[in-house]
Amino acid sequence: MNHFALTFGRDGAPLHVAAHSHHPWPDVSFEAQQNAWIDAAHRLDRKWDFIFADVIPTAQRHVARQFALPDPKSIAFGPNTHSFLLRILSCFPAGRTLRVLTTGSEFMSFTRQMARLEEEGVAEVTRIATEPFASFEERFATAAAKGEFDLVYFSQVFFDSGYAVRDLPALVQAVRDDATYVVIDGYHGFMALPTDLTPIADRAFYLAGGYKYAMAGEGACFLYCPPGYGLRPRDTGWYAGFSALEGGALAVHYARDGSRFLGATFDPTALYRFNVVQEWLLQQDLTLEKMLSHVRGIERTFLRASRSADVCAATLVAPEEATRGRFLAFRTRQAGAIVERLATKNIIADHRGDRLRIGFGIYHTDDDAKRLADALA
Repeated sequence: MNHFALTFGRDGAPLHVAAHSHHPWPDVSFEAQQNAWIDAAHRLDRKWDFIFADVIPTAQRHVARQFALPDPKSIAFGPNTHSFLLRILSCFPAGRTLRVLTTGSEFMSFTRQMARLEEEGVAEVTRIATEPFASFEERFATAAAKGEFDLVYFSQVFFDSGYAVRDLPALVQAVRDDATYVVIDGYHGFMALPTDLTPIADRAFYLAGGYKYAMAGEGACFLYCPPGYGLRPRDTGWYAGFSALEGGALAVHYARDGSRFLGATFDPTALYRFNVVQEWLLQQDLTLEKMLSHVRGIERTFLRASRSADVCAATLVAPEEATRGRFLAFRTRQAGAIVERLATKNIIADHRGDRLRIGFGIYHTDDDAKRLADALA
C-alpha cells in the first residue's frame, strides 16, 4: 500500500514479515510525531492541559469503539503494559502469598515477573499448558472454577503459537469468586481480531498496546479497568491524582474511573500517533474484519506457494484459522538459522525458541507472499 511509502517505498527496503512483532507505521503517523513536538514547543506548561482534555479522551474513545465498551473513561494509558501489571499486583493485600492461575505460554515479561515473585516466596503460580489446544479452554476453565486464586491471568492470543482463545467470556465467567482479579493480555489480539468486551466489561481487566497491529509504535499501551476492582493500588503515580493536584491535598486521592491506574509522567507522542492512525483507518474504511480478511488471504497464498507446503502444514502450530491470531508460527529446531538466512535476503522475520513466526500486514501483496515462499525453499 502506498500509505507506507516512507517505510517500503525506498531503495533497499526489506520484505518485512514480522508484523506481529514490530508493525510498520503508516505515513500519516509522521505528521503526528511532528505535531507532538510542535505542541510541546508552543503550549509549554499548558501542554498537559491539552493532552488530558483532548489527546487522551480521543484515544480513549478509539479504544472503547474497538471493544464496544460503554465508558471510554475506563481506559488508562501508559508507556508499557508491565507498569500496569505491577499496579494490579499492588492491589492485593501485603504480607500473604499471592495465588496465581496462568498458562505456560505467557509473554516473557509476565513469566519473568511471576518467576521472580516465586523466588521470594510471595507467589504461588499454577500454570496450565496451552497444548493440546483442543482442550485448553476446558482445562483452564476447570482450574479457574476451583476458586483458589487471587489472580487469573491469560492471553487472548498466545505469542509463542498464535493460538487464539475462542471464547473469552467462558474463561472469565468460569471464575466464580468475585474477589478474584481476572486479567486478559490482549497485546496480540488488539486490532488483530474483532473483540467485543461488553459481556465481561464488569469483570475483567484487559491489557494491550499500539506497538503491534494498531500501528502506533511504542508507548501507547492501555489498561481497561472494570468498575469496582483495584480502587486504591499501592503503586500509584501523581497522574492518578491529577484532578486534585492544584488543591495541594495531602490525602491520597483516587478517581473512580480508569485514571486510578495511571502512573507518572510519560512521553505522550505515541498517543498522537495512535489517534491519527485510528482516524486514518476510519477514513480508509479499514475495519478489523477487512484487515483480517486481507491477511488471511496472504497467509493462504504463502502456504500454497511454498515448495515445502507439506512441511509447512506439518509444523504449523495453530493450523485452524478460527483459533489463530494474525501470525503463523512454525515449530522447527532451525527457527533461528532460518531467520538469519532470511536476513541475508533482506527479509525480516523472527523466532521465539523453536517457533519461526511469520506475520503479514495490510501492506503485503500476494507477490510478497510468493517471494517469501521462494526464499524459504
